[in-house]
Amino acid sequence: MLTADLVIARRRGRQLVLSMLDEPSGRRAVEIAGELIRRVRSLGGRSREEVDAAMKSVDVAAREHRLKDGLAKLILDCCQFDSSEDVDVPALRRDVFARASAVRAALSVGDHFDREIVLAAIAAERGTTSDEIDRLLFADLRGAQVLRACDAPDAETLVGRYPRAQAQAVLLRATRVTVDIECASALSLRTVFRRLKFLRLLHTIHRTDRGYQVIIDGPFSLFESATKYGLQLAMVLPVLETCKVWVLSADVLWGKDRTPLVFQMAGDGGSPDADWTSDISTSSDEVRDLARSFEALGTDWRVSPASEILDLPGVGLCIPDLVFESRRDHGARVFLEVMGYWSRSAVWQRIELVQAGLSARLLFAVSSRLRVSEEVLGGDLPGALYVYKRTMSARSVLERIERLAKRER
Repeated sequence: MLTADLVIARRRGRQLVLSMLDEPSGRRAVEIAGELIRRVRSLGGRSREEVDAAMKSVDVAAREHRLKDGLAKLILDCCQFDSSEDVDVPALRRDVFARASAVRAALSVGDHFDREIVLAAIAAERGTTSDEIDRLLFADLRGAQVLRACDAPDAETLVGRYPRAQAQAVLLRATRVTVDIECASALSLRTVFRRLKFLRLLHTIHRTDRGYQVIIDGPFSLFESATKYGLQLAMVLPVLETCKVWVLSADVLWGKDRTPLVFQMAGDGGSPDADWTSDISTSSDEVRDLARSFEALGTDWRVSPASEILDLPGVGLCIPDLVFESRRDHGARVFLEVMGYWSRSAVWQRIELVQAGLSARLLFAVSSRLRVSEEVLGGDLPGALYVYKRTMSARSVLERIERLAKRER
């Protein structure tokens, strides 16, 4: 994935427009990518610093430098680097520095500090050479990491990924993303919605005349560190590409001055039946852990990933994470939606959905940091809140779904 500083774009009024590769520039990009890949693949076992230097030495025109740097970033993302040393490098470094400090402190006035004497003494203790100790001193630093493998594709495939990588980099600077989608099947629609939840994106969904509109909070709308969230948002593009039709509009803060601009893109004719989230193994960690803990209780309830979209026309919808089905009471089902990382406003939207008449039995698991009381969904409504502190308790969930199962819908 690219970073924002590697994006080639221009302003057109209040819009941010990506510079696309036409036929001549596309051919040139393939040439540059091919040379970069060739050089990297020839440097197996060499340091990252040497790999970086080899890529920088590829000669291009002044106007092609950002393109080259972007392609180089995509190639490096396909490489595996590690230090793979058998020694504890930080511990060795502390030992060398401590010894050197002690030797310096013992010097008399006019004596000269001899670095080689310190290295030789430590090397003798460890059964190696001074040169090897010297080499290992900073072997854990990024530039000293060794290239173990390069899984980069061929040059044409890499250049084909470049437009998406640019768009993903733009989304790293978004404050708000609005996407209108149409899917060819219910399976595709559920897949898209569940993938959004899996990526832990703060979003709301509304039905439109032709499909659905998804509004996603951008990383630059958050008050805390947004790096991880931004990377998750960037991963929404491969999800959208499975839709029959999609139109995206993002409010972004661009450049050093963070100028407010609008970025737009669209697509159609994706792979409508790509089922990425058909089982618990592709759910979030907390949902998967809860399902496993619940199964271990050995109850009369069977837990599985929920596939339904619960929609109350004119009010809203939600996409549950799990469904609990009673083996004893045929037809008794309770859905669970985990909202531990969401916002208070999203929780209130779910409360309003239940109060407005959504008939499905629903348990919403909400983090205590959102400061919402379980009492706001009480009485005989078919919905309830489960507020938890750190991790969800399978037994607490069991107690609540059994109470919900007894309520009239």
